[in-house]
Amino acid sequence: MLFPQPSTVTEMGIRKGKEDSTMKYKVDLHTHTTASDGQYSPAKLVEKAEAVGIQCLAVTDHDTIGGVDEAIRAGKERGILVLGGIEFSAREDRNMHILGLGIHTDSAMLCSLCEKMRRSREERKYRIDRYLKEKGVGIPLEEVEKLAAGGVPGRPHFARVLWKHGFVTSVTEAFQLYLDTAEYQKIERYKADAAECINAIHDAGGRAVLAHPYQLGYSDERLAATLCWLKEKGLDGLECYYPEHTAEMVKKYLTFAQKYGLYVSAGSDFHGELVQPARKLTPVLLSVDWLLS
Repeated sequence: MLFPQPSTVTEMGIRKGKEDSTMKYKVDLHTHTTASDGQYSPAKLVEKAEAVGIQCLAVTDHDTIGGVDEAIRAGKERGILVLGGIEFSAREDRNMHILGLGIHTDSAMLCSLCEKMRRSREERKYRIDRYLKEKGVGIPLEEVEKLAAGGVPGRPHFARVLWKHGFVTSVTEAFQLYLDTAEYQKIERYKADAAECINAIHDAGGRAVLAHPYQLGYSDERLAATLCWLKEKGLDGLECYYPEHTAEMVKKYLTFAQKYGLYVSAGSDFHGELVQPARKLTPVLLSVDWLLS
């Protein structure tokens, strides 16, 4: 699904609630690689981004900065501006995800938080393995680990192996039947609270952005209160453009961004065709000077 594109200068360039027409790029600021649960290596992701006309790409793997340096090197070779990034899941809500954009990988605070999450994910893979075996769909854990390409296995890796072994007809069905159910959600892992995520992002020189706000499923009133609260914690931006955001949603989120003085971000949440077949890398024209200052 392609999400609505900006139609006016105001939509394209809100900076702290004000119009800004400098430093516009065709961007995709929410993507994943094999460093977490994406299909493509960081270098291959940059190649694919170049092919669709993206000028500024952020690599935002889950709880890790492991793919950032490779992606930046590939970007320099191809003339694409690649920003270091990360995606954290906040403790307050299972659907509250906070992106860190424009981060540096040498932050001790950020690296410490990533390591804590890595250890938790590493332990969780054994519990996922036991859970699936109890469900009668046991798969070789070593295949899941191999698919993770040296990273920590996550749900998409398990889903692809379930599909490979014929337990499900698609990756989507693997989530529906096993990996996104109420029973599965009891398999918890460590998550930092939103304030800790934002602080770590800021310590790394980045900007903190609330990802895909529609996934929270909040009423407009509750979302407004949440944005106000997150702004107090240091939130910098809001992902207004996202594949599942309708034109009406985009308009609403742009209004919220202006009201609360948040930068406007856009991302496809691309993982790769084998992971999410319908989702494509999608460039959106936006001002990004707030990520370069």
